[in-house]
Amino acid sequence: METRVQTVCLVLISTVLTGAALYWLRPMMVPFVLALFITLGLRAGAEFLEVRARVPRSAALSLTVLIGIVFLLLVAAMFSASVSELTDKASLYQDHVRQLAGRAAAFLPAEWRAQQTEALSNVSVGSVGFVIARTANAIANTLSNSFIVLIFVLFLMLGRGRGRGRDGGNTTAGMWGEAEVRIKRYIATKAAISFATGFLVGATLFLLGVPLALVFGLFAFLLNFIPSIGSILSTLLPLPVLLVSPEISLQTVVLALVIPAVLQLTIGNFVEPKIMGESLDLHPVTILLSLILWGMLWGVIGMILSVPIMVVLKILCERFEGSRPLAELLAGRVDAFVSQEAA
Repeated sequence: METRVQTVCLVLISTVLTGAALYWLRPMMVPFVLALFITLGLRAGAEFLEVRARVPRSAALSLTVLIGIVFLLLVAAMFSASVSELTDKASLYQDHVRQLAGRAAAFLPAEWRAQQTEALSNVSVGSVGFVIARTANAIANTLSNSFIVLIFVLFLMLGRGRGRGRDGGNTTAGMWGEAEVRIKRYIATKAAISFATGFLVGATLFLLGVPLALVFGLFAFLLNFIPSIGSILSTLLPLPVLLVSPEISLQTVVLALVIPAVLQLTIGNFVEPKIMGESLDLHPVTILLSLILWGMLWGVIGMILSVPIMVVLKILCERFEGSRPLAELLAGRVDAFVSQEAA
């Protein structure tokens, strides 16, 4: 009994220390882990081209990397165009915000209304420009991190070529082979579903005449990798732009919120479970807790990577006798966890 208590205490201490190390090393770990999972997704695409389209292996790898670089450049160009559009319409958005605030102030008491009018008079175009400049800086930082991730991806893809045997077969086997296969399947399926979601949301907003529709479609694609919360965020994300755009009517605002919400709910609750099935073998509570944990450690990127990381941890736990009950608990099989603990 004493040995068991000591083991539990050591596990708790090592877990806390590991979490602190992951938080402290996040500037290095986040780009590397993100690049690792992107590499697995690119390998899945390369294997698809190699097996289904009969493309030579080297050509398939080169093509998938080229597609990834082109996608990154398109994202950079899209964000650059969006910042330019926001800059050009800054004064227009500001005037509309003043009009909306003035209408809202009409419902306030007289003494509050005077304070509101004075506050509105102090709002300047420079403040809007400051916000846009901060947004541009944030985008520039994101793109610079993307460049670091791209360098990691290139080296990982090149290193993969040296890891194959003389017969060209894959030398990955055992525990890591199982993890790689399941992560590849998850990333490929999730990417296809997220792309369809982002395309439908972006097309809907574009047809409704919403500014930055393509950017919101891109965010719908990226945020769809975050379980549950991502779909809510991507649905509400266009709301500030809808409110400050004078050319957007109330009917368009309602449609721009309702239609993407219906699309997200339909795909998330009916299409995605049918396609992905039980391949992850993780309980929804486990996914939610991992979402919170990795979000605290690594921010939004950690939330995106939370499910693949938990799949890897579960596979690792299954491979060792002492940690096998924890794997059953992560899968939601509490009875099996209790029985193995009792044994």
